[in-house]
Amino acid sequence: MKLKSLAFVATAVLALTINLAAARAEDLKMAVTTSFANSGLAEVLLPKIKEDTGLNVQLLVVGTGQALALGAAGDVDAVLVHARAAEEKWLAEGNGTHRREIMYNDFIIVGPSADPAGAAKAEKATGALTAIAKAKAPFVSRGDDSGTHKMEQRLWKAAGIDPQGDWYRAVGQGMGAALNTAAGMNAYILADRASWLNFGNKADLKLVFEGDPVLFNQYAYLPVNPEKYPSVNADGAQRLEEWLVSDTAKQLINDYKIAGQTLFVFNAKAE
Repeated sequence: MKLKSLAFVATAVLALTINLAAARAEDLKMAVTTSFANSGLAEVLLPKIKEDTGLNVQLLVVGTGQALALGAAGDVDAVLVHARAAEEKWLAEGNGTHRREIMYNDFIIVGPSADPAGAAKAEKATGALTAIAKAKAPFVSRGDDSGTHKMEQRLWKAAGIDPQGDWYRAVGQGMGAALNTAAGMNAYILADRASWLNFGNKADLKLVFEGDPVLFNQYAYLPVNPEKYPSVNADGAQRLEEWLVSDTAKQLINDYKIAGQTLFVFNAKAE
């Protein structure tokens, strides 16, 4: 009888332990850009986030426009995107509580190794795009209302060019898929540096233009407004933000490299 009682107690304690562990694992949904997901950084950050905070961060990988739309619908608890004007408009509409800068990298122009348009000779990004348009060299656009697409549109506008014709192909896809299309067509494309460095199917493509300050690419964290959507995990979103601006996050982000090259630079400031 005593053995049976001990076995029952042991089973009960084990069940309680499992239930407590499950309770500590708290889900949080975050919409993130495909460029962030394609970089590989998420695989480094998420396990440490779960270990330190108990948050099981579930990523919805979409373009910036779609990420903000998910937040505006209350379908996620937070978003991590990279299109400041769109972010500020989203906040002004009452969809989020605030905007917190976390890290940055830059955009680059990738193209055929031979660079038939001579984009590498340009002094500015608009000059590189102008050269591509004049040569009618194949150019792949994400065409998906992402942060990268928004940057590309701003550059074309600044160059005074409305890209049209057989040479310009909008694919309506994420960064990885768009890079694959560019590799298959041996075409030019605007990409973020992190996605390019982590991209395996480079084929005959190479980085042909970089360094213009206008290509600065800031990523920001925006919690969804709990007053608009009481069902969101506001407490979890705050804990995640605190982790994202911590020294632990800073070290992991700054130390993440591919082939010796840094993909992101941490620039968050604790408040």
